Amino acid sequence: MLKHGLILAACLLAPLGAVANDIDIFDAVEHHYADNDGVKLHYVTLGQGDPVLFVHGFPDLWFSWIHQMEGLKDDFKVAAMDLRAYNKSDKPEGVENYKLEILIEDVAAVIDALGGNVTLVAHDWGGAIAWRVAMVHPGKVDKLIICNLTHPTGYGTVRANATPEQKANTAYIEAFQAPDAAKRFNPTMLAAIAAGPNNPHLERYKEAFENSYVDGMLNYYRAVWPVLNAENPPPLPNLTMPVLQFHGLKDSAVDKDGLRDTWNWIDADYTLVTIPQSGHWVQREAAEIVTDTMKWWLKARE
Repeated sequence: MLKHGLILAACLLAPLGAVANDIDIFDAVEHHYADNDGVKLHYVTLGQGDPVLFVHGFPDLWFSWIHQMEGLKDDFKVAAMDLRAYNKSDKPEGVENYKLEILIEDVAAVIDALGGNVTLVAHDWGGAIAWRVAMVHPGKVDKLIICNLTHPTGYGTVRANATPEQKANTAYIEAFQAPDAAKRFNPTMLAAIAAGPNNPHLERYKEAFENSYVDGMLNYYRAVWPVLNAENPPPLPNLTMPVLQFHGLKDSAVDKDGLRDTWNWIDADYTLVTIPQSGHWVQREAAEIVTDTMKWWLKARE
């Protein structure tokens, strides 16, 4: 059994924070599909203006961003995607179909469908992909907003010099390498983790996870395992666009020590917002702070 209840059970104890008041947002969005080498990627849009693309983490869905979408839709065209293996996106089999370079191109394909240049917002695994999209395709990312996923160099440094507590908090990644790791999960569990307590959309989450591919979700971790354990990872290019980063300091999955030195890897302005009372799902646990700050930050850079 994974330590700390798969890391994820702890998230269930965190306060939900504000949920978008507009419960009809699911009916208001328009549904679309982008294509990356034959894999269909589902995304939704709402509003008008410069595009803002939201990318979720594990285990989650485009639903993760409804508070931020509601808060920004009057000023921007907000879009949120389902990553491959999730909900209405395609679910290819095989670890080889979940390599980081492929996931980067998934997000790039949705960006292209939105016009080729966006503000990119991401959390957790989405954040891991988004940092790299901004490095590989800087012309496609006008601004970058990251929620609770430290810069790849910072994350790697923490792993390479981890304390016993840090090693315990990331032991789930190694556990996910097991071929039968998907048996640890079911749609009800995944829905409870992603939605958090008292979420009025819990049944929607459960239905979406019933339509998801758990082994594919875990293939993200399997495909990236060699990257995480590389002894001499290649240096990464500095980012050239403004970056806003939120980090809930109670996160045990992504250690706050990885924030150190991030400013050295960004050539544009960098804004860091730490939220002491929040954990891993900062966009819902501190929804109002995240949405209001995000809106202010974007408007200030128009």
